[in-house]
Amino acid sequence: MKIRHRMIVLDAADIHAVSAFWAGLLGGTVEPGERWHNVWVDGTWQLGVQLAPDHVPPDWPGGASQQIHLDFYVDDFDAAHEQVIALGGRLLKAAEDRGATYGVQVYADPAGHPFCLCWLPAATPS
Repeated sequence: MKIRHRMIVLDAADIHAVSAFWAGLLGGTVEPGERWHNVWVDGTWQLGVQLAPDHVPPDWPGGASQQIHLDFYVDDFDAAHEQVIALGGRLLKAAEDRGATYGVQVYADPAGHPFCLCWLPAATPS
């Protein structure tokens, strides 16, 4: 079987807010439709956001299951955090030690989909 395209699709009651959030975070654009929005980044279709009027947000970590989550490894964690908050995301779980060599913080997009901002040690040139 040859897969021609892989797509992550998020369900949301407010597809405008969710697609704008992800396009803003990923540096992309939104191609809107009535029941579906495409998020494009660098000319490539990256995410789909599908209208689900009865969407129930996950209640991470102990409530309704999280359904899906995305991990984003960033070079400038503080700037990424500020961008998430400015776009309407919210912090669900702060890192225990922001000074650690590697770590993660858990956020939610406007529809409640959890995702992580992660950091690793800087790559050293060879």
